[in-house]
Amino acid sequence: MQKNHSQTNTVRVQAGSNLSFFEKYLTLWVFLCILVGITLGRLFPGVAVALDAMSLYQVSIPIAVCLFFMMYPIMVKIDFTQAANAIRAPKPVILTLVVNWLIKPFTMVAFAQFFLGWLFRPLIAGSEIIRGTEVTLANSYIAGAILLGIAPCTAMVLMWGYLSYGNQGHTLVMVAVNSLAMLFLYAPLGRCLLAANDLTVPWQTIVLSVLIYVGLPLVAGMYSRYWIFKHKGREWFERRFLKYLSPVAITALLLTLVLLFAFKGELIVSNPLHILLIAVPLFIQTNFIFLISYVAALELNLSYEDAAPAALIGASNHFEVAIATAVMLFGLNSGAALATVVGVLIEVPVMLMLVEFCKRTAAWFPREPEKATLRDPRCISPFK
Repeated sequence: MQKNHSQTNTVRVQAGSNLSFFEKYLTLWVFLCILVGITLGRLFPGVAVALDAMSLYQVSIPIAVCLFFMMYPIMVKIDFTQAANAIRAPKPVILTLVVNWLIKPFTMVAFAQFFLGWLFRPLIAGSEIIRGTEVTLANSYIAGAILLGIAPCTAMVLMWGYLSYGNQGHTLVMVAVNSLAMLFLYAPLGRCLLAANDLTVPWQTIVLSVLIYVGLPLVAGMYSRYWIFKHKGREWFERRFLKYLSPVAITALLLTLVLLFAFKGELIVSNPLHILLIAVPLFIQTNFIFLISYVAALELNLSYEDAAPAALIGASNHFEVAIATAVMLFGLNSGAALATVVGVLIEVPVMLMLVEFCKRTAAWFPREPEKATLRDPRCISPFK
């Protein structure tokens, strides 16, 4: 009896508790990269402008390259038989669709209007000219927040699922479904929530974003995994290939942050108070949506491996599309563009905090660790 009790205690460890030193202090590296990016943007503005100009339909080519190397190491680790299993167990997919399209856009509007449109409005003085029309800065910030709220994450969430030891097969299905839904729902929701009948959503930007951030690394990962298994075998793949590939994803994430803040850092430095005011509703929205999704997953009796990515995909935003859309619609130096950049500023640290919360609360859920693409050997035995 004592032996069984001891064994039970052995497996009661948080998911992902064997992260490397680099992964464990990722929040610190994120803040350092933000500072480095802003500093580079100010010291070498010409280089930042030149790199930022390398784009196709507002999709930044340098950032797209970084995101490919961030996503490929994750995609190549996915056992796609789990994706097939995910289709047969649709609860997490339905949950994320309901949260992302029936709840999240409207709570974002509510939080943005309450804080930016009412509570903080006396502190947000001024206006700007957009398409020949004078618009208050508060309304411009609200527009940027809405563009974030209607763009569910289709790339970074794979990183959050990876770090939380989630079911990457299921996460991939949720990402694919949300990507397709965004193609059809982004424009109508934008028109409705922004109350602007002439809102033109850049379809080329959305399609290219989905193809570049998800499609390309997915195809590359599937093919290379198949080729390696066929010619080198599973053991070589797991013991040799992944050993050298593992640091690539996080390194690419940090380099992406350096580039983003080198491009847009001037907006942040010149508006410090407004940055703080915009961050408040975005921070509350992220945590509120995560809480709704996580509690719903608990009530639906989902396994931790399915619950974590289902909640994280609802909490995070596709800030690349939101930034590109805001820039195309309102201009690079607009309040709307600034609000979307603030979304990047707070999202990574907040999502890392939520990932840590997921790992520490894994014991609240049934466990199916065999579903996780990246496994903690101390968490193989499921526990309640």
